[in-house]
Amino acid sequence: MTTPNQISNTIWNVANHLRGSWKNYEYQDVILPLTVLKRLDAALEPTKQKTLERFNELDGKVTDLRIIRRVTGYDFYNISPFTFKKLLDDPEHVARNLRKYIDGFSDNAKEIFAKFDFEKQLERLEGSNILYLILQEFDKLDLHPDQVPNHVIGLAFEDLIRRFAEQSNETAGEHYTPRDVVRLMTGLIFTGEERELAKLGAVKTLYDPACGTGGMLTVGKDYIQNNFNKDATVYLFGQELNSATYAICKADMLLKGENIEHIKGGDKEHDKASTLSNDQHHDKKFDYIISNPPYGVEWKKDKDAVENEARRGFTGRFGAGLPRISDGQLLFLQHAVSKFKPLSEGGSDAAIIFNGSPLFTGDAGGGESEIRRWLLENDYLDAIVALPERLFFNTGISTYIWLLSNRKSVDRKGKVILIDARNTHTQLRKNLGEKRYEISEDNAKGIIDLYNEYSENEKAKIFPTTSFAYREITIQRPLRLRFEITQEKNEILRLTLGLDIEQAKTRVVDAKNQEMEVSDSVLALPGINMRKGSENNLLIVEKICKTFDELAGKKWMDREKFLSDLTTTFKKHTTGVPGKAMLKTILGIISERDENAEVCRDKNGNPEPDNELKDYERVPWGMDMNDYFAKEVKPYATDAWIGESVRDAKDGKVGIVGYEIPFTRYFYKYVEPRKIEEIEKEIKATEAVIQKLLKDLGI
Repeated sequence: MTTPNQISNTIWNVANHLRGSWKNYEYQDVILPLTVLKRLDAALEPTKQKTLERFNELDGKVTDLRIIRRVTGYDFYNISPFTFKKLLDDPEHVARNLRKYIDGFSDNAKEIFAKFDFEKQLERLEGSNILYLILQEFDKLDLHPDQVPNHVIGLAFEDLIRRFAEQSNETAGEHYTPRDVVRLMTGLIFTGEERELAKLGAVKTLYDPACGTGGMLTVGKDYIQNNFNKDATVYLFGQELNSATYAICKADMLLKGENIEHIKGGDKEHDKASTLSNDQHHDKKFDYIISNPPYGVEWKKDKDAVENEARRGFTGRFGAGLPRISDGQLLFLQHAVSKFKPLSEGGSDAAIIFNGSPLFTGDAGGGESEIRRWLLENDYLDAIVALPERLFFNTGISTYIWLLSNRKSVDRKGKVILIDARNTHTQLRKNLGEKRYEISEDNAKGIIDLYNEYSENEKAKIFPTTSFAYREITIQRPLRLRFEITQEKNEILRLTLGLDIEQAKTRVVDAKNQEMEVSDSVLALPGINMRKGSENNLLIVEKICKTFDELAGKKWMDREKFLSDLTTTFKKHTTGVPGKAMLKTILGIISERDENAEVCRDKNGNPEPDNELKDYERVPWGMDMNDYFAKEVKPYATDAWIGESVRDAKDGKVGIVGYEIPFTRYFYKYVEPRKIEEIEKEIKATEAVIQKLLKDLGI
């Protein structure tokens, strides 16, 4: 049997004929639709003659040609006189005949090529005079389902997508997940479902909101039928944003006899195809949800639609909150939960892959934290499995499987199991892009056993959902200010307030309607009519300057005492006192924070908080915040207090509730640093090697 790698290598080599006329990142626009075409052609070829005979028999008497599907054995057909091989019989008209061939497909198959936008590529192939050559190369491939089973062609497609993505520097992980990871996810999501799935006449639904080429859906169905019940009916549903990937998925579903009307998306307009903007399964709930949505991808294009739906609260999908615009992972999480069936209908389970960000990103009260809060307080989170790095084709980052459910067994209610599978892997003989490791069947069994056994060990830890909660309290410290009018600050005051006497003198004119251009702070002096003329303005400037001159060189450690002296001195030289604006300016210039100064107090005698000294403390859930404060804060800041004005928006208590899942911290193991002698020995050995190399080179 032909292997996936053999198929992808052969097809990959065909792309070499496009060099010069197509850029590397454009190869897939030609190769992928032609691969699909060859696959469909191979499937229909054995029944081609009978299909044409049946079509001629109908002779226009029946408008609904779906009856022809009985002949093909598939949910699609082609009524043109052409096959892939017959196209090569007429080199001069190969482009024209290829168009007729594609047009002869049933509508559900024709849509696939429309999503590929293949007509555009056909025109380029025709213009470059290489169409016939490319078709010749594809004709050498035998892709009949009897020779190349669906799972094999699926793997071949995935390998091709990975290679094309590397050529174009795209993110291959946005399209699909390695099959070894998918098998682990299906094994986890169906653990505990054995009895339910084995029932006679079992009917289940499986949904992927970012279905890519459909790999997760097909592996999930195969897992159920191969492990539990070969007669189980499993309906597959999905939605995909990328039109080319959507086309591959639909082609695969057609060949497998799936209802392709259940696969949505693929529209060139983002807001129509996107699951976040436009849930095309809005009226449906599902038994199982499995997905690897894009991570670290902004949802700016979905912003208006998402925010509109969020305003609906929990009547929409995003009632728990909105994450930062740069990462939409937790939107997909909320979407998945919105697809849960109610318990009265059996409930639902979900398995979703995320990177590390959803575990901890966001402050208490922020969107991400509030989403985690909603998830955990409603007991939807069942388990998190940390996967090995270097597991995906396009990235080496850490990833996690989140297992969600609204039908947790009694022994799991109110708890979450964390499984550390970061070192549970098998090394590949040859790297595939960034993929260095795989999860073998034995690896997967070990991980699934940890989840199923539900006991604690070095790789599995069980926590109450409240273990991830905390209350963030605001710690305030009093404002302490020193006041001193130095020569430098006196000059700054004059410049800031516009108190330049020489400049004022030059502006003294007999102007009944002319006003001095002094600052608003000076104009705020009460009891003085600033519209009496320039001469009066000049007098005011001089009197204020005398006030500052008299206070220069003095120091105050008490704000109340300083204000008293300032007011007294102002009254001595002027007929008023500083207005609020002017006073604020003065205080801002001459005040300095000083730990030895007296505490500044408000009109009620309460200490004023210093915002620059404000800090925050996370109080573990269930611990009295006053006890925590007395133990962790008061010994180090004796004048501190808890800011009681900052309260949680939901429970109204002091402090803001936050949730995070510090996965790595729970499995951290201290490693003693290497001894300095050992490091020095290693450095000397390296230096000796370098010196020898230099000597050998004559340097």
